[in-house]
Amino acid sequence: MENFIVSARKYRPATFDTVVGQSHITTTLKNAIKNHHLAQAFLFCGPRGVGKTTNARILAKTINCTNLTADTEACDKCSSCVSFNNNASFNVFELDAASNNSVDDIRNLVEQVRYPPQAGQFKVYIIDEVHMLSTAAFNAFLKTLEEPPKYAIFILATTEKHKIIPTILSRCQIYDFNRIQVKDMSDHLANIAEKEGIKAEKEALHLIAQKADGALRDALSIFDLIVTFSNDNTITYKSTIENLHILDYEYYFKIIDFIKTGSHSGILLLFDEILRKGFDGHQFLIGLGEHVRNLMVCKDPSTIKLMELSGDIAKKYQEQSQQADESFLLSALSIVNQCDIHFKSSKNQRLHVELCLMKLCHLNDVLNLASGEGQKKKVI
Repeated sequence: MENFIVSARKYRPATFDTVVGQSHITTTLKNAIKNHHLAQAFLFCGPRGVGKTTNARILAKTINCTNLTADTEACDKCSSCVSFNNNASFNVFELDAASNNSVDDIRNLVEQVRYPPQAGQFKVYIIDEVHMLSTAAFNAFLKTLEEPPKYAIFILATTEKHKIIPTILSRCQIYDFNRIQVKDMSDHLANIAEKEGIKAEKEALHLIAQKADGALRDALSIFDLIVTFSNDNTITYKSTIENLHILDYEYYFKIIDFIKTGSHSGILLLFDEILRKGFDGHQFLIGLGEHVRNLMVCKDPSTIKLMELSGDIAKKYQEQSQQADESFLLSALSIVNQCDIHFKSSKNQRLHVELCLMKLCHLNDVLNLASGEGQKKKVI
């Protein structure tokens, strides 16, 4: 039986140019290598799955490469690159601070730093989840971090920068990683699907990227899951929402249509159908709020870019937004938000959501009455 390699490992970037969505980081690091302005201590911080450890490994590999390309990338051919690719490099040390967070662990690291590299120019120490180090371990590390040997480079990675003591921060060059944009992520997934011979609908990949919430590693894990679920090398929008248990956009479009026509029965029956399919009332409320927010965003062409949706679905939002004025959408958003705030404290949560939906059905009447009398009426 052939061993399966998950996409997050198989397609892990090996050069700066293949890193997704962090051009401000990779450009700075390449320029530092090119101009010989390398700091001796780096701090890579940002959310999970955005490439902190990956960039640390690429940096470690590149600075020891003996035959850099014209674009300041590792050659992948010299002995240093080959040993690194085979996980046999004696110049790169990785420490997981989550499980090696004591003073003794740092003392062992400091002892290793004393010995210069047998081959290559630098010894690189990558410390993952550095915020997990104890205060005593941080203090034991301070002197070495401030005055390391010229051949030693430290790369610290963390998801919780605020937990690192200021004396460590002041000794590091800090790089803040961004959450990866939905478009960059969906484009990357499309490239992987093409390489793997997988037929994937654009809307499905966009939905996976949205579900990953800025973490590429999460997106790749979801991608593998959907491929396994489909079993025929095809990723469709339908199979994606079914597997991830996501409520289809179409339900929210229907909800707004019922609200505009004031159809109590239609909207209550549709909500009942949503509940029977196993969806949670609170998640439905959150989705409805996002839907109304997207309709608000569509009202102005300059803010459409704030709506992270694929082309076909974005057109549907634009069409529906033209049929509702801003006062209606703003009032609807306010009602949904109030319902969301009080949802958990409600004794009868289904009735709480149904009451919200019925208020929305009467919203047009309230707004028309208020404008007709020349005064504002508050919707409770």
